[in-house]
Amino acid sequence: MDPIAFVRATPPFDALPEEAFALAAKALEVAYFPAGTRLVERGGPPLDHLHVIRKGAVRLERDGQTVQVLEEGELVGVTSLVSRRTPFDAVVEEDLLSYRLPRATFERLLAHAAFAGHFATGLADRLKNSLERAADADAGAGADLTVEVEGLLRGPPIWVEADASVGAAARVMRHHGVSSVLVKSEPPGILTDRDLRNRVLAEGLGPDTPVAEVASAPLAGIPAAAPVYEAWQALLAKGMHHLAVTGPAGVLGVVTSGDLLRASARGPVVVMRRVEQLEGRDSLPGYGALVADMARALLAGGLEPSRIAGLVARLNDALLARILRWAEAELGPPPCPYAWLVFGSEGRMEQTLLTDQDNALVYAEDGEAARAWFGRLAEVANRDLGRAGFPRCPGGYMAEKWHGPLAEWRARFAGWIDRPTPDALLSASIFFDFRPVHGALPVEPLEELLRAAGRQRTFLAAMAKSALGFKPPPGLLLRISKGSTELDLKLSGISPIVFLARCYGLEAGAAARGTVARLDAAVAAGLIGGEVRDNLAEAYRFLLWLRLREQLKRMAQGERAGNEITYARLSAAERSRLKEAFRAIRDWQETAAFHYRTDLF
Repeated sequence: MDPIAFVRATPPFDALPEEAFALAAKALEVAYFPAGTRLVERGGPPLDHLHVIRKGAVRLERDGQTVQVLEEGELVGVTSLVSRRTPFDAVVEEDLLSYRLPRATFERLLAHAAFAGHFATGLADRLKNSLERAADADAGAGADLTVEVEGLLRGPPIWVEADASVGAAARVMRHHGVSSVLVKSEPPGILTDRDLRNRVLAEGLGPDTPVAEVASAPLAGIPAAAPVYEAWQALLAKGMHHLAVTGPAGVLGVVTSGDLLRASARGPVVVMRRVEQLEGRDSLPGYGALVADMARALLAGGLEPSRIAGLVARLNDALLARILRWAEAELGPPPCPYAWLVFGSEGRMEQTLLTDQDNALVYAEDGEAARAWFGRLAEVANRDLGRAGFPRCPGGYMAEKWHGPLAEWRARFAGWIDRPTPDALLSASIFFDFRPVHGALPVEPLEELLRAAGRQRTFLAAMAKSALGFKPPPGLLLRISKGSTELDLKLSGISPIVFLARCYGLEAGAAARGTVARLDAAVAAGLIGGEVRDNLAEAYRFLLWLRLREQLKRMAQGERAGNEITYARLSAAERSRLKEAFRAIRDWQETAAFHYRTDLF
């Protein structure tokens, strides 16, 4: 490939318009440096060129320690040109052939936003820019999920008076061809065709029944400027099919699950309808494939994995509720209130594809009969979740093994906090991400124990030390010359953030389970700075995106969707961002080790 074609294919030059790239092509120079050449010294004069590496490698060092190795397709001199600083030594490790661009030309190209975004000063902005560019590259493969929900409205809202009868409301709905009417009650409400069926006909009420008696109020709404995916989230979270779209002057119209269905034939509304229409256990197989297909469509539509995970969690919750209701119908009413808990990524609502079951059962009262009934419930539910595509947990963290009365769970949680042995820390790292998803039993006593854990320095130090056992790979390992280097993104990037964020979240007393929400709580409590939070949050999103993209690729090829990626197959820009993300994690781990004094534990 000739130099101009090579640079043109290298991000962010690929984002430049033709006339701008012509300027770059005209100024391009070919340079060669033998191994051992010191391109720049830390604290010395900055470089006056941006180098695009064609062959060879450049080692970045700080205090004699290798921080990063740059290879083919990566850029050298960015910090020199952008900030005029030289925080690293840059040494040619392997004979270097580069295509370089003078500073003056580089600065002219920065007038183009897509190009400039690649060189954002902050890591968080660079990572965010990478994700946005990836979404742009995939545009057209799926529905545009960022369009405003107002664009889905098919007409103005249809209102009826609060004292109107349901018969009159039904005639209004038929006349306008709509599936709902808004009710001028205080507060305003909504009457849907489902309400007419379930609350009027099924209850034996007559057509003269006032709509105010059967309508839902207050009205659930969403701002007109909200993106489509937020409407999906709202409907799934509320278990509804109609949502009022509001503007400055009031309600503009009503968007329905059918409208969202038409906006994307592979969206979460489709999956939700499949869940609602499940006729029995024989219909469970295939759910995992549906979720994967939806995730593929959403990712192609530009939705970031953390938002996809939120939708997947709501769908999984709905499926689980269905499964448990089937089991209750089979076993009879539960002997006492209970709560079905989910853990791990499902508890944090960060699961993008179906993964191992992590769940448990908590019930109000002990007793032989209760243990037998709930043990049977757990067996049936775990079995049905398996039918739906949730693999069994290899470690056995499933309700069929982990079920018991609330008092037993309280003692268990307290024991893990008081005696943080390795086994206790392992259990805490799983169960302390719990989220109740079904059942009437309040689990506030367990929440109280989590808040207490955040005040136990010994426990936090032990948990932090355990979290620091997950480490990003050394910079020297990240070399495309090593060819088939496989990286486990979960172990080397995602888990280090998740586990340490859990420590900070507990210390901050956060009720939130999500990793980014825990980082937010840590900032609010003054435990970490805003820039650290931004870098880690964007690093986390980048890693989730990279993993999901690779998982979906492998699934499409009939392979197992694991956590591994082949480093050499990433683009030069992705390799650079991945190395920066790992460096941010390492820096945070060093700070956290000091914060929790893990050296003394």
